[in-house]
Amino acid sequence: MGHGRAKRLVFGSSGGIAGTVYGTIVVMATVTAGAHGKQTDMTRLAVVVGVTVLVFWAAHVYAHTLAESLERGRRLDRAELGDVARRELSMPAAAVAPIAALVLGALGILGAQTALWLALGIGVAILGVQGARYAAIEQLDRTGTLAVIAINLFLGLVIVGLKALLAH
Repeated sequence: MGHGRAKRLVFGSSGGIAGTVYGTIVVMATVTAGAHGKQTDMTRLAVVVGVTVLVFWAAHVYAHTLAESLERGRRLDRAELGDVARRELSMPAAAVAPIAALVLGALGILGAQTALWLALGIGVAILGVQGARYAAIEQLDRTGTLAVIAINLFLGLVIVGLKALLAH
């Protein structure tokens, strides 16, 4: 896999900021809800996170397909449906790195708690990067850039805070 492709897989495509942010929040919320302290089954959690993201992605694709069908006044053909599904791949792509952290925990390469926190940390980092990308695309000044990054990080840190509260 090329560097550009790996970067897109982790941080999303240029047009997929919304999907990347949404996918990351779904991943982080699912990790937080599914973690049960030291008794967390990391394999099960990795599967639950993956399946949850895929279900939300399918719902997202379905909703966009309906909207585009209504806008065009006709049902989308198979090729158009495929285009919608590909366009929305940033959502499940956002789950790859956090799930990889969970898999490292499942394999015993990382401790369960380390893997959980790494998955959440990756999510926070992805949200920060997406805020910076948005600010660059919109050509925001320093204050606007910091505000957008702060809002994205706040979303992630609220989820991390909930994880911390639920763990104790």
